[in-house]
Amino acid sequence: MKRWIPILLSVAALAAADSKAEKDVLAAMDAWKQATMKKDGAALQKLLHEDLTYSHSSGKTESKADVLHAVTTGTATVEGIDFADTTVRIYGSTALVKGKVTMRSSAAGKSNSTALSILHVLVKGPQGWQLVARQATRLNP
Repeated sequence: MKRWIPILLSVAALAAADSKAEKDVLAAMDAWKQATMKKDGAALQKLLHEDLTYSHSSGKTESKADVLHAVTTGTATVEGIDFADTTVRIYGSTALVKGKVTMRSSAAGKSNSTALSILHVLVKGPQGWQLVARQATRLNP
């Protein structure tokens, strides 16, 4: 029995670390959501990795500079980002966040709501968790 105690303690410690990492990743995703809706370029600068690949459901792919420009100066305003069926998988300093997302936006007086399946990839570095890749697929309503 004494042999199993260190093993069980190690498993418990790993589970606690994964739980903390998952909470930190979800906090980074919420910060990204808030920064996007507020058009907060300074916050996005910290949350987006320099090597970002940001792919839209239309097939358009943007860099970090493209995303910063589009969010902060674009004519569209993101009014809401709702996450559902979210799963988080942590692999060391890499996290995969998968789920359904409803994006509500407006441009030129017209409102739009888009249902998406999105995979966000985050990496943990000196600035914390940063979005390094995003792939979106449009869902049929």
